[in-house]
Amino acid sequence: PAFHFRHCPSCGQPSAATPGSIPFHCGDCGFQYYFNPTVAVAAIIVDESSRVLFIKRAREPDKGKLALPGGFVDIGETAEDALRREVREEVNLEIGPLEFLCSQTNEYRYLGTTYPVLDLFFITRARSLEGIAALDGVDGFSWLDPRTVPPADIAFRSIREAIRIHASGLKPNS
Repeated sequence: PAFHFRHCPSCGQPSAATPGSIPFHCGDCGFQYYFNPTVAVAAIIVDESSRVLFIKRAREPDKGKLALPGGFVDIGETAEDALRREVREEVNLEIGPLEFLCSQTNEYRYLGTTYPVLDLFFITRARSLEGIAALDGVDGFSWLDPRTVPPADIAFRSIREAIRIHASGLKPNS
């Protein structure tokens, strides 16, 4: 994707920088800006039958498709804290220890802007299923065998790849 400023965010001068150049450099004031991805987290919550908790997205992008509980990491938040917060906000669950599975690049298209994202995937279990509910941004949830979910039903290429890695039982190359 071509990331660029039309004007320098520091001095406001029209940009002469080449669109997509990293870092952005203002020839007038010297301001530099590195375009980096935002970070998101997702939980592969597994039950005693090795099924995975999938949510149904209530909002765009990919409204109505399956996803995993998770979301964006806030400033000052660790990936682990963000994941625990997002799981509480979306399905009202407390999760146990986290095992890192993989990272995947992603693009998140929202209101006409495409955000570059680095998605971090963790495997975990719910401490209890009592109180599970579809909350913020969630239209429903289901426990599914990840090997039988059609990839076309899953939102985001990054989630499809993480589910494929998890279902294969193999760790990606590090």
